[in-house]
Amino acid sequence: MNPQAEELNEIIKSKSEVVYDLLSEKGKSIFFPKGGILAQTADAKGKKINATVGAALEEDGTPMRLKPLAKMVKLDPKDIFPYAPSYGRLDLRKKWKEMIFEKNPSLKGKEISLPVVTNALTHGISMLGYLFMNPGDKVISPNLYWGNYRLIMQNGYGAVIDNFDTFKGKGFNIEGLKDKLNEEGDKKIVILNFPNNPTGYTLTEKEVPEIVSAIKEAAKTGKKILVIVDDAYFGLVYKSGVYTESIFTQLADLHENILAVKVDGATKEDYAWGFRVGFISYAIKGGTDELYGALVSKTAGAVRGNISNTSNLSQSLVYNAFSNPKYTKEKEKKYKILRKRFKLVGKTIKEHKEYRDEFIALPYNSGYFMCIQLVKNAEKVRQVLLEKYSTGVIAIGGILRVAFSAVKTEDIPELFENIYNACKEV
Repeated sequence: MNPQAEELNEIIKSKSEVVYDLLSEKGKSIFFPKGGILAQTADAKGKKINATVGAALEEDGTPMRLKPLAKMVKLDPKDIFPYAPSYGRLDLRKKWKEMIFEKNPSLKGKEISLPVVTNALTHGISMLGYLFMNPGDKVISPNLYWGNYRLIMQNGYGAVIDNFDTFKGKGFNIEGLKDKLNEEGDKKIVILNFPNNPTGYTLTEKEVPEIVSAIKEAAKTGKKILVIVDDAYFGLVYKSGVYTESIFTQLADLHENILAVKVDGATKEDYAWGFRVGFISYAIKGGTDELYGALVSKTAGAVRGNISNTSNLSQSLVYNAFSNPKYTKEKEKKYKILRKRFKLVGKTIKEHKEYRDEFIALPYNSGYFMCIQLVKNAEKVRQVLLEKYSTGVIAIGGILRVAFSAVKTEDIPELFENIYNACKEV
């Protein structure tokens, strides 16, 4: 093992044996190189002649660039063309951490790491697979989950997604999660995604304490638990009584045996899907700067060995948007559009009692999606919708996922009428 990896492991082990034990074999062996090209490049920064950087400069010392590209972006060339650090831009990382605390007041007084920038959430979850998942490790998840989890965690790292039924009655199946946590094995990995893709469900204010208690009770028995909080759709809550903060806030200092990881980003929250800017943040009870620094170094090392770094241009655009005085107002306008569509979905289904003969809505209260449970074969209904009604939805087992986020408000009643008529034809 590289001595730099061993050094990070010793720091982690001295501060938290639990975190060290949660690391995968790849996670234990990774490091961010302090020597070599990166260190030598840093040494030469500011020198009159610097022949270290693997990039080109103009004669005036600014980044070399093509005018057709440069004229399309109204930013300083240094914020567009050079490489960004593998950790991510420091100004953006600090800003995102500040925003996490602003959006989650319950975090006040708690210590979390400085976020590492990832190429959005897919890459963030993949880096957590690299750091924490050995082949055969089970990842506890509700059975209604984002399909890309399979490619990332199962195909990519050989982990096994271990499901429990998502719902019990009209709410989240807390007992199902509790049962999985209490099965044999000391290492537990859990992934929680709220608002959930595909169901559009977020925990209620009553459910959060129950889930937190279940995780804590398992930790008290000696289980070492990694909880990955996938906050892709964070903030998009449309009903009262639903928990508006991230469950990460309640896990951040819950127990010494629980490492909470928040994976989030501008992708869905800020309607910047193609920018691919995401973040990974760590928290554990008793976490120190040294512990978090070592975890962040390992994460940056994994990023460097995977994609080198995330787009400097994307990070610059996002950072500048966050700093714009119109940012909050603009975001609120988009939220209101989505909330209006959400309400119309509920109104449409409620007004048409005949729909119940063909489908019922699964619990939903947030996010981009909602799901309906069909009496008929979902894939056959999907095909009829495409062929006869010029309507596209996603079939998942016996349900259809409806992305109301992508449907014009005025088309929502027609969407559900089309689904109903297609069901009758199957």
